[in-house]
Amino acid sequence: MRLDEVRPPKGSRRPRTRVGRGSSAGGGKTAGRGQKGQGARSSWSLPRGFEGGQMPLTQRVPKLRGFYNRFRVEYQVVNCAKLSRFAAGTEVDAEALRKAGLVRRVGAPVKLLAGGSATIPALTLRVNRASRAAIEVIRAAGGEVVLIAAAPPAEEAADSNS
Repeated sequence: MRLDEVRPPKGSRRPRTRVGRGSSAGGGKTAGRGQKGQGARSSWSLPRGFEGGQMPLTQRVPKLRGFYNRFRVEYQVVNCAKLSRFAAGTEVDAEALRKAGLVRRVGAPVKLLAGGSATIPALTLRVNRASRAAIEVIRAAGGEVVLIAAAPPAEEAADSNS
């Protein structure tokens, strides 16, 4: 088979209906436009997006209010300067941070940032995320940053158990 031999399936291509050519032709008198009204007129048009008087989608959707990402992971932020309250050689995790009043919830993931300029003791930090600068600050102080995987949110954990 060659390209010039290819034909569309029988009955898939029909000739266009020539309307307004008399009643016996099948598209006479009103020529498929119905009776009177806006659609029967010669140069009628509607605005783009017109929905027949219903409030258009572009007006129903809120404008300039942003969008809520339900999959967003919100981290509790801890700056390096706040870690000066811990003793040297301490292993600091989410529970220790909560007891020190640096984070509110133990279940939420913790991110370490390099903000502040206090002297930091040598600590072993167990956090979910850390900026490069924060890791450098902790290592310069003789400490270590251990990145741990974030625990799944409470809803997902409940779904996977059932």
